[in-house]
Amino acid sequence: MPLTIAVVRERAPGESRVALVPETAKKFAALGATLRMEQSAGIESHLLDSDYPEVAMVAGIREAYGAANLILRVNLPSTAEIEAMPEGAVLIGLLKPFESKERLAALNARKITAFALELLPRISRAQSMDALSSQGACAGYQCGLIAAARCTKFFPMLTTAAGTIRPARVLVIGAGVAGLQAIATCKRLGAMVEAYDVRSAAREQIESLGAKFVDTGVHADGTGGYARDLTDEEKAQQTEKLAKAVALSDVVITTAAIPGKKAPIIITTDMIARMKYGAIIVDMAAESGGNCALTQPGEHVVANDVNIHGPLNLPSRMPTHASELYAKNLYNFISPWIKDGELTIDWSDEVVAGTLLCKDGVTVNPKIREIMGEA
Repeated sequence: MPLTIAVVRERAPGESRVALVPETAKKFAALGATLRMEQSAGIESHLLDSDYPEVAMVAGIREAYGAANLILRVNLPSTAEIEAMPEGAVLIGLLKPFESKERLAALNARKITAFALELLPRISRAQSMDALSSQGACAGYQCGLIAAARCTKFFPMLTTAAGTIRPARVLVIGAGVAGLQAIATCKRLGAMVEAYDVRSAAREQIESLGAKFVDTGVHADGTGGYARDLTDEEKAQQTEKLAKAVALSDVVITTAAIPGKKAPIIITTDMIARMKYGAIIVDMAAESGGNCALTQPGEHVVANDVNIHGPLNLPSRMPTHASELYAKNLYNFISPWIKDGELTIDWSDEVVAGTLLCKDGVTVNPKIREIMGEA
């Protein structure tokens, strides 16, 4: 069956990214695919309809989906959007597989074959498809900018006629892709940066960026590149050591999050009470509850004269490049299975099998089946 790819405007509040950019549209067209896109779907990413000469522009969701057999998304669609999809279509996106039982049921009711990029195996071959990493880099960069804009001090050291200004002190907690990008951004801006991660491999990465590693003596290397849960004794030791670094910092950026789990509380109320007057916390993990005990997702709160920011959907603050990176992740994921203008997926492939959420009306991923309470 000839391949028709459909993309519509993302309707989640605050979402400004788009799943198809002109570069990837051209590549899909070269593979023989037909492309349809809702009018102005890329406008919030500063992409005009005229930037997509290979794509047919249509008026709405139902017109875009039509008889499409491949749908590209940024976020999990609403139940109404799912109902507009052709039965049996293939859907790829950041589908929040751990969160919505209702929408998973809607996907299965339409027999949608859904691939959730959050489930992508953490293997070297899949790095070019890793949307969590590409969007994490955007989020970490934004955290650095938010911190610099809100800080009451210069980030860099300045020598002026009036005297020397010492650089701001920044502590980054969590050294995954987002944390490393936050470190690099704060270093570029001239701050004095320290960082911490429970994974032992992170020390070398942190120091390679010119930051100082905060050694708490706790190491918790887990599977898939994520940290395992800490024991109560390890949590106590981590808190004691980190509290000293937090108290000395002008800015704390927290980035510790694991897909499908509530973010661990790392910055306690006692630690906040010991922070400098006017210090700042930027909690990138706010969407999954936050690493700071007092974070309010999407809000700016003040506690003990400490400013606590809980920003949401940080990649959408820079939608042009965030969309470009994300669209390339999608292309790298699906393009190997497009042959002569048709979609021919190898279901035994490790990346395909690991990312597959549901197919033929059944939830396939065993972890999601367990979380959703399916037999």
